[in-house]
Amino acid sequence: MANATFSSLPTDITPNASKAVLSDNYLNFHGSGGANWSQQYLPELYAQEVERYGNRSVSSFLRMVGAEMPMASDQVIWSEQGRLHLAYENATVNNDGLITIAGGGTHAVRVGQTIVLSDLQTSPTIIKCYVNTVSDDGTTLTVLPYVGGAKVGDVSGFDTVTDNGANKCSFFVYGSEFIKGSGPMAGSVTPNFSVLSNKPIILKDRFEISGSDTAQIGWVEVSGESGVGGYLWYLKAEGDTRMRFEDYLEMAMIEAVKGDSNNAIDVDAAYASVAGHGISNGDAIGSEGLFSAIESRGIVAADAFDAAGDVISDFDLILKQLDKQGAIEENMLFLNRDANLILDDGLANVSAGSAGGTAFGVFENSEDMALNLGFRGFRRGSYDFYKTDWKYMNNPSARGLFSDIKGVLVPAGTSSVYDQQLGQNIRRPFLHVRYRASQADDRKMKSWITGSVGGATASGDDVMQINYLSERCLVVQAANNFVLFK
Repeated sequence: MANATFSSLPTDITPNASKAVLSDNYLNFHGSGGANWSQQYLPELYAQEVERYGNRSVSSFLRMVGAEMPMASDQVIWSEQGRLHLAYENATVNNDGLITIAGGGTHAVRVGQTIVLSDLQTSPTIIKCYVNTVSDDGTTLTVLPYVGGAKVGDVSGFDTVTDNGANKCSFFVYGSEFIKGSGPMAGSVTPNFSVLSNKPIILKDRFEISGSDTAQIGWVEVSGESGVGGYLWYLKAEGDTRMRFEDYLEMAMIEAVKGDSNNAIDVDAAYASVAGHGISNGDAIGSEGLFSAIESRGIVAADAFDAAGDVISDFDLILKQLDKQGAIEENMLFLNRDANLILDDGLANVSAGSAGGTAFGVFENSEDMALNLGFRGFRRGSYDFYKTDWKYMNNPSARGLFSDIKGVLVPAGTSSVYDQQLGQNIRRPFLHVRYRASQADDRKMKSWITGSVGGATASGDDVMQINYLSERCLVVQAANNFVLFK
């Protein structure tokens, strides 16, 4: 192998004067540090082995749309603010204007406020009402219409939909009205919020090679500016193991689900007897991944991007759902091949569907940057969308094996949340990974060598074991702005 020269060595690898297989002179072609150097100066290193499946890695999704940041606790807790205004659906109302909140719930409406009240007909009747009384327990209120009669039932055209004998209605507060010289508004409204949390999971893997087979080790001779030379070593098979593990780090953040107290997960007695491996039935295990978060707190679009349907009409229905949420202007679509092609066909005859009609704000207004990352932009309504094929959804050894999920819509940018530990509002990406780290141990991505081969003396086994570990979880903030296409 030809010698290579470079100006400065990466800080995490140190060449050895002799061909010694040590942990500090291992050349990792898939991690940080040595990767940039090796890929720049040794492009022919893998030329003898054809990657017949191309670049087999499926990771990159979270790297493109999210961020990674450390955490020091066993869980991450954040708070999300509720809606600012008061609105209630599927309440019941009688002709005397008595409104009861659906499901025995409570309201925060106060006497003197004014509401917009609607029946639930296909062509609804809308009336404006004055709140006359509210119950002490906050479950009911009585309203009087401004126009048409003394009671709600006296208003022409107000004909509520009957459901099991109850007249259904919806309403929202739009203001208030008081007479001259009146006292203050009674009571106050405390903004509601939801406290959410997730816990990290520990992922592990291992590559093992016997001492006899270390002949597979490849050597790279290097020299620095000072003229001090040495050797770095690598293992092709270890690189594949590391690449697979890095994929698992992302796939777990997408697919993970939280276990409940009724889970059936258990291990047999033999395996459970191994220290550190036992999982008892009923343990609160697992973590909330992307799909799980959207299904429980986000928008699920069933039968979206169906070739037999009107793609644009279906997409416009999704826009209306986004309007009801945070109305994030810029969004990214990660779709499987079929859904992407169907959407392309639907946009073909829409002038706004061209890349030139998009501002590309997410990519610093650079269309070239978006295209280099595989994104194509279009605008619909007041929203910009950047779509791309999601390799994970197309890979037949990953989600491409199934057809139940077609892709996701992820809002771009950040949201404001209350951090329980910091005691203040902070800005965080809608989607980001938290990993365990402290001054004592960084568990974002650990690797170490054990065994009796390679300078390690951790055991008497005639093997080299390269171990990998990561402890992490996904945080999906404001999941109501995400869409899961099924």
